[in-house]
Amino acid sequence: MIGHYIDNTNLKSYSTYADIVQLCEEAKLYDMAAVCVLPCRVRLASDLLRNSGVKVCTVVGFPLGGDITATKLYATRQALLDGADEIDIVIDNGAVKDGNYNLVENELKIISRLKREYDFNLKVIVETALLSEVELITLTRIISNLECDYIKTSTGFSTRGVTIEDINIIKQHKSPVLKIKASGGIRTYAWAKELIDLGVERIGTSSAVLIINEGQNGEDY
Repeated sequence: MIGHYIDNTNLKSYSTYADIVQLCEEAKLYDMAAVCVLPCRVRLASDLLRNSGVKVCTVVGFPLGGDITATKLYATRQALLDGADEIDIVIDNGAVKDGNYNLVENELKIISRLKREYDFNLKVIVETALLSEVELITLTRIISNLECDYIKTSTGFSTRGVTIEDINIIKQHKSPVLKIKASGGIRTYAWAKELIDLGVERIGTSSAVLIINEGQNGEDY
């Protein structure tokens, strides 16, 4: 089922208690991979999804990536203590534009050290809309060499979401073990299926139920 690939996502600043309850109920009903919520909703989602098999994901440095490393480290640790199973962290793209890849690499090294204390997936949001091909290649190679589980294309808050070109560039330059999470502008079953067929292992979308319902009338996973 395509639900196994999907992170049911609600990162709206005005999402309510009832919205998160609905998000979690949908994820359980359709056997989705995870829900992705703001840090302030992690404890609620963790309580609602306990023993369900659906993971709790949250974001760090979202959506701009401009927090200092110490802030991102604190936020990551707190989210894990609150019950998060997965962390989607936004890199400092200003540093990328400066050519300061050491800052990005060192930040991810520091965050990934938490894997020694907690069992969690680390997904790195690179915001492909802001990157040149060379920058995306360089970041893909850096992330491949670290203790990161996924490279994620987009926050959904930039000028565009994922493209086929993004996925093909990442595939050509990533390590065999690094997985891809596609996000941003994924609102139809056909587009989600095309991305999965390209090799994407996770889909982040706020249109999960619509996508799954569309797929029920056609070929599904």
